[in-house]
This record gives sequence, C-alpha cells and structure tokens, in this order.
Amino acid sequence: TQHTAKLKVIVYVISIEGKQLMPCKPAKAKKLLKTGKAKIVKRFPFTIQLNFECENQVQDVTFGIDAGYSNVGFSATTKKEELCSGTLILDNKTSSRLTEKRMYRKLRRSKLWYRKPRFLNRKKKINWLPPSTQRRYDTHIKLLKMYQEILPITKVIIETANFDIQKIENPEIN
Repeated sequence: TQHTAKLKVIVYVISIEGKQLMPCKPAKAKKLLKTGKAKIVKRFPFTIQLNFECENQVQDVTFGIDAGYSNVGFSATTKKEELCSGTLILDNKTSSRLTEKRMYRKLRRSKLWYRKPRFLNRKKKINWLPPSTQRRYDTHIKLLKMYQEILPITKVIIETANFDIQKIENPEIN
C-alpha cells in the first residue's frame, strides 16, 4: 500500500503518560526539544513525547474514512480545522501473491515421496472473508490504529456506498 497524505505542517504530541494530545506547530515543538522538555518518538508522522506533566486538555477529533476499492480517503478534523487528510492507495496484488504462494506449495508437496491423503481439512472459518476483501479490511483497520496512536480520536465515520454501475450506464434498467 502507498500512503499519500496532505499533512499540514504540524507536530503530533503525546503526553508523558502516553496519551494523545492535540498537535502543535513546529516552532513550539522545536522549542520543547531544545529545552529538553520533549523527545522525538517517531519521524513520520513527526511525533514528540513530553517529559513533563501537563493539563492534557484535548478537543474532540473526528476521523473520517471513505472506503474505496483501490483508493482510501481519510481525514482528521476538529470543529475548527482539518488536522490531516490524504489518500491510501491499495496495491491490489492479493491475487498474484496467492498464485505465487500456490506455486511454491505445489512445488514443495511434489517433492515428497509419500504423503498421507488429506481431504477433510477444507472447512472455512465462521467469519471467513475472501483474501482480497480481508486485506482491504485489515488495511482500513491499520490506518485507523496508526492515527489513533497519535491523535485523540473520539469519533470515527466510515463512509460506504454501493453503486449500481449498470444503472449509471443505462438509466432505464431495472
């Protein structure tokens, strides 16, 4: 997956206890780092952790995800401003990865002299999803968790929409 984000020039802040705080401007972060009141935790997105007790006042942050097939749009906003936004581009290589995996498995099994027949191991799990759908779902969850580590997210909105492509191409179709 490729991550393109239109990040404002802000620095994400974590308290001494590890709680997410509101982001600050780079000038303030630079001052905190120079005086030894903060340390760098992550380079991308740039995140600092405070070395002193603070009030831990935060605003409500809403994280929105527009779940697409190959592009996932996201945005984090407060009531006053947008903190970050971007697009996550999915690689859609699940099918080719499974084909390669199948090839290696076939080669590995063909080298065995004798293998006891196995045919009763084809039961699907209860919450089974196709691999491509499962990967897309896992990517959405991973994106959300990444931003939950650095922002005090209070509300998550996931926009899903089903489009009838035939209806768009031919409006008279039922």
